[in-house]
Order: sequence, then structure tokens, then C-alpha cells
Amino acid sequence: MVIVRKILLIIAGIVIAVGLLGWLGLQIQPQSFSLYLENTPPSPAITPPLETISLPTGLPAPVERFYRTMYGEEVPVIETAVIQGRGIMKPFLNIPIPARFVFVHTAGKDYRHYFEAMWFGIPLLKVNEGYIDGESFFESPMGSYYDEQNANQGANLALWAEASWFPALWLTDRRVRWEPMDEYSALLYVPFEERQESFIVRFNPRTNLIDLMEAMRYRDLGQGQPKILWIIRNEPSQPVAGTIIPSASSVMWLDQGTPWAYFTLEELIFNVDVSTYIHQRGH
Repeated sequence: MVIVRKILLIIAGIVIAVGLLGWLGLQIQPQSFSLYLENTPPSPAITPPLETISLPTGLPAPVERFYRTMYGEEVPVIETAVIQGRGIMKPFLNIPIPARFVFVHTAGKDYRHYFEAMWFGIPLLKVNEGYIDGESFFESPMGSYYDEQNANQGANLALWAEASWFPALWLTDRRVRWEPMDEYSALLYVPFEERQESFIVRFNPRTNLIDLMEAMRYRDLGQGQPKILWIIRNEPSQPVAGTIIPSASSVMWLDQGTPWAYFTLEELIFNVDVSTYIHQRGH
């Protein structure tokens, strides 16, 4: 009986030690890509001068307040974006894992995401995903898929939702339109294949900036799957350097109740050449 007790205590000690080691590994924040590979960034770290257009008339009231707060009377024309930062992701059992990421956009057309989930500062999981020429892809050690119908719909929504970091696109792209909803909300219509998808965009009455965006999106692959409310929220945070855009945001599915990912932006670069990088894999 004493031997059994000792064995159980040893096993319990090993389990506790492994759990503690795992927890410690998740407390170490990764270096950002801009620091980790500072000599090999995906594009020059200088945004060239941006062309502008005049703020259009006839926008819904909360939308006009938003753009006047964001840009004033002149709206920049943004053609590409490089977005780098770090965050928290929950790919397994709702366990928060530190991550770093690079998002690259050809505005309103294509994007590629590259994520690394980290443990003790070492990449534990690498994911490439994107939406190129109207076809989505997802590549990871857990599995891959390409040009799947439901995934295409979700990827297209992500393409337009991530323009919240360069929202001039929602005015300069003629395929996009706004419609009034109420004093602090508006409908945003974006193109998808031969039809349109829509977001409800809710604005903060104090700052005039975007609080959150909502859209019905497919999460699961295959026919017969339901759309689920997808929510992108700006979290209280300092603005990204050189902008008034909040640096922190979260993404969640309504049926999960809590965000599955938090992103903190550290770098925004516009209108640089991403034509090669957007087709690559990794960083």
C-alpha cells in the first residue's frame, strides 16, 4: 500500500511538473516578425506618399462622422497593406497560445495570412491561409484545403473585414456601398462572386470609431452547414503608431461566447509591392 501511494505521488508530481512547464512556455511572448527578421521584411518599411480623394457626400451619418474623424476631408487611396503584430490564439481546447502574424493584402482583391503559435518562443504551429484570385486556401500540420465553397465565403468576408485597419478602401472601391441603419450603426455591402455580402458596423458614440462588425459566416466546411454570427471587435488599446486605429482587436463566433483570437497590431505599411510575397509561404 505504501509503494502504491509513493507511485501515485510520483505520477502526480510528474503531471504537475509537466503542466507547470507547459504553462511557463505559454507565458513567454514571441518576438515580432519585424524584430525577429528585421533584415528580411516582406516589403520596405516606408509607406510612400498616398494619393487621396475627397470625402464623398451622402454617407450615412455615423459613417460620415467615422471618416471625418479618421481622415478628415481627404481619404487616402490604399492599394496594398502589410500588417504585422502579435496576439493570442486558441486552436486547441480553448488554451490561449501566444502567436505572431503577418497579414498581406492587395486591397479588395487578395490576402495571405501567416501565423506562428509559440511555446517558449519556439514555433509550435505554423499556418498559411489566404484568398487569392477568388479561391481560399488553408495549410497547416492539422490539415489543408483549397477552394472550398464555404471557406471562400468566409475568406472573402475576412478580406473586407480586415480593411477596418485601412477603411479608406470601403470608400475608394466602387463595388462597396453603405446604407443607413440607425444613429450609431450602418450596413456595409461588399462584393462576393456574383452577389453581395453584408456587415453590420457599429460605431462608438463617444469616439466615432468602429466598435464592432458582425456578419453571417460559414465556419465549417461542406454542404448543409449553417452560417454563424461572426464578430470582430476593437478592444480598448492604444492606437497603432501614426494612426488613430485601435491596435487591439478580437474575433469570435457567437455560439462560442468568447473570442478565439486576439490581435495586437505593431506595424501598418501601405502601398508597397507585395506581388511576390503574397504568393509565398511562411515569412
